[in-house]
Amino acid sequence: MKQLIQYFRTGKLELIDAPVPKATAQNIVIASKRSLISVGTEKMLLDFGKASYLSKAKQQPDRVKQVIDKIKTEGLITTAHSVWSKLNEPVHLGYSNVGQILEAGSQVKGYEKGQRVVSNGPHAEVVRVPWTLTASVPENVADDEAAFTVPGAICLEGVRLLDPALGETIVVVGLGLLGQITAQILTANGCRVLAFDIAGEKVEFARQQGIEAALSGSIAENVEFVLGATDGIGADGVIITASASSEELLSQCALMSRKRGRIVLIGVIPITVPRNLFYEKELTFQVSSAYGPGRYDPVYEGGNDYPLPYVRWTAKRNMEAFLFLLQQKKINVNQLITHRFPFDRAIQAYETIEKENPLGIILEYKVSEELPKILDFAGLSASKATTVDNLRIGFIGVGNFAKAVLLPSLKKLKAPVRMIASSDGLSAGVAAKKFGIPQATSDRELVLENSEINTVFIATRHDSHASLVIKALENDKHVFVEKPLALNFEELKQVYDKKQEKPHLRLMVGFNRRFSPFSQKLKKTVQQRSDPISIIITVNAGYIPMDHWVHDLRMGGGRIIGEGCHFVDLARFLVGYPISEVGAITTRGHSGTDEDKMMILLTFEDGSQASVNYLANGNPRFPKERVEVFSSQRVFQIDNFKRLTSYGSPLKEVSLKQDKGHLAEIKSFLESIKNGTETPIPIQELFEVSLATLAIKQAVGERRFVSMKSIWNEFVL
Repeated sequence: MKQLIQYFRTGKLELIDAPVPKATAQNIVIASKRSLISVGTEKMLLDFGKASYLSKAKQQPDRVKQVIDKIKTEGLITTAHSVWSKLNEPVHLGYSNVGQILEAGSQVKGYEKGQRVVSNGPHAEVVRVPWTLTASVPENVADDEAAFTVPGAICLEGVRLLDPALGETIVVVGLGLLGQITAQILTANGCRVLAFDIAGEKVEFARQQGIEAALSGSIAENVEFVLGATDGIGADGVIITASASSEELLSQCALMSRKRGRIVLIGVIPITVPRNLFYEKELTFQVSSAYGPGRYDPVYEGGNDYPLPYVRWTAKRNMEAFLFLLQQKKINVNQLITHRFPFDRAIQAYETIEKENPLGIILEYKVSEELPKILDFAGLSASKATTVDNLRIGFIGVGNFAKAVLLPSLKKLKAPVRMIASSDGLSAGVAAKKFGIPQATSDRELVLENSEINTVFIATRHDSHASLVIKALENDKHVFVEKPLALNFEELKQVYDKKQEKPHLRLMVGFNRRFSPFSQKLKKTVQQRSDPISIIITVNAGYIPMDHWVHDLRMGGGRIIGEGCHFVDLARFLVGYPISEVGAITTRGHSGTDEDKMMILLTFEDGSQASVNYLANGNPRFPKERVEVFSSQRVFQIDNFKRLTSYGSPLKEVSLKQDKGHLAEIKSFLESIKNGTETPIPIQELFEVSLATLAIKQAVGERRFVSMKSIWNEFVL
């Protein structure tokens, strides 16, 4: 299928080939019939993409600060690589789509194949969306009309926040697509509507629809127009649908409002609230977020609707309400269509935005009934792909880490990746093109069941790791899985039992820090000792918002299981002996979570000890990771994997960039397959570290040290 994307670094648009997305449990896959280009919003994206680096930086000062902090802690080269990767990542365009359902997920209720629906899907021949961001289209609403539903819901949410009463006078500032729809909704609500815009043709268009519109002039002229139309009272409410850089616009809205008036922002303007005006008139101001409650909430967008008695108008229900207005002919959007293009000419449609001043641009689709699940690139089929020794690799999951670290490493090593899979299809297609992978798919099962593939890399969300590892082993494939190996004892036991059945297959977990050159050199130095060693690992983990999936115990397992396992493994590697006991404490009564402010204690069979301080309440300017080892009157320190220093020893190492061992880790794993040698991390250690990480949570809950021997005895039964 074809999908429209934009590269943020250059602003270039491209119609890219991508595999058809696969429906997951709470999602719907839709064959597009129409989509609407929201001119104002999408022009902002175009302008941002085409802007210079300096201009981009000025528009995102918070991001610039993050980059500066990253340079201070991780170095210029590492930061530059990270920023460059982000800028080179394409994004999809569009958010208002109408089409027919091809496939509904197993937990989706109330929808069936062939049903006509609207969604917030992008400009693509086939889209995948959560069912909570879709709505069924009434029979008497045409596809062209339905394509306006999502912008209509945005306008409707802004009107709901303003809460206008019958007979009130409302001002609409900005008569682009959103402004025109907002004015119609307000009129249907029984309001008197006054409106402004800087474009004469848009003002004239609004007047033809019965709106009292005026060409925007000076602040004094605009205020005088409103006061004159309201007998000096002022507007009951103002809705701002414009996108502007002027800091005076909010002051203007305040001046034209009556005492205790209301102002709602739908568009994009600088928010500099004029306190005196707001104070004197007791004005209220609110920013409207997209198309209603639920948008940008990962729980809602994950398919969990808000109960209607408590949240009457969610994003989905606002979409349904706008469709009702269309059905009842209370809103006329056909007159807003100024251009239409077939989808294969979508790039020309965007050129129209640059050259003209359109309102609504419709893209029309003709989707073939034959939608292959596997997409071949550059005419190179997997069967013709080069095989390096006995390696034939499949890759599952195309998240940020995969794109920034794993895939570039495989490419650098010239590893023969034959097929890549991501459920959305697009990210797999983009990655296949970028990294020279012959085939892309949205169905991970096709990778797991492909008899030509003998090695699988798994870089999906944490909750799928264990099941995918088991399936890969069942299909006689070597496995590299990003940490963690499993989220609980039951999953880990299932993986362990399956690996026992497949002793000839290699299983590797992405514990990369032990492969860093700093860790390797330190290990060689401290293993020549007569006494136990003491290790202090400090992790300035950084704050992650509580709505991030990593905090969800079912999806991410929490930050200790999801990331803390790295440092348990590093301590295990440096000591070189099995872990005997695990203990841990956290802060108490934190407003978010206490789990990511944890101090972990490990004891080892040789008498060594390790402390892992995993703390999310630090400052980003402090180094993220520091490792200190005390051994035989010597002290060694690894600082953020850029520098190794020592006291009482000549050992030292300095690097211009971070090296956390990712490349060496992958190289070692691939060589073990090619050479028929043991997995670089012994299997017993992989499961020991995973068990110890799981035991940390038990230690916190029971507030005691947990014996690894007792856990092992229970685990292997």
